[in-house]
Amino acid sequence: MKPEDIQITDWLRILLGDVPWSFLIEVIIRITCIFLILMFSMRAMGKRMAAQLTRNEMAALVTLAAAIGVPMADPNRGLVPILIIAGVVIGVQRLVSGKAVHSSSFESIVLDDIDIVVKDGSLCLDRMMRTNLTRERLFAELRSKQIGNLGNVERVYMEANGSFTIYRYNEPKPGLSIIPRWDDFFDEQSFVRGAFACCSCGDVMHSEKEPKLQCVRCGSNSWDQAVCA
Repeated sequence: MKPEDIQITDWLRILLGDVPWSFLIEVIIRITCIFLILMFSMRAMGKRMAAQLTRNEMAALVTLAAAIGVPMADPNRGLVPILIIAGVVIGVQRLVSGKAVHSSSFESIVLDDIDIVVKDGSLCLDRMMRTNLTRERLFAELRSKQIGNLGNVERVYMEANGSFTIYRYNEPKPGLSIIPRWDDFFDEQSFVRGAFACCSCGDVMHSEKEPKLQCVRCGSNSWDQAVCA
């Protein structure tokens, strides 16, 4: 399009572009067909597509989304390529899923493994680094479950799909507070005398005074008084 063809008052061009009004009917037909193709594709790929997605399921969904975007509004693109792409995506996804069911090693390669990110009230920093999991992301997940300190947590598993499974201790134990210090609720917690938590990994050391030693788990020199709730 030439610069002189662009007029700010050309509402027909602004609303429709370079296609006639009759193309709007074709758009409705295209959207209906694409919607049906997408629904059939997700149904064919299984119930997992309606839940939290694994890596290959997310890749399949993104591929389908990229395939349907342009033909929805471009009169020069047909619907047959979408059918071909959907068929290939469904075939590959079902092939990968079927192979993963029968081979645990293949499943680990494609879908990744489960990781322990909290063990016995302490952060597994090496696992968190490997999975690119930040402390704040993990703490936010724990706070959403009404957990105020790491001492209450026996295990936190990071599943292959990125979700978290949390197991608590039956009885509260002292641990590192995960409540922000600027929140008034931080001062309302029950601080435990003679117990200090490592500010890095949450490991608890029992001492009458703040420890001057390095944490045996992570080597940090920073300690905070443990809380129990």
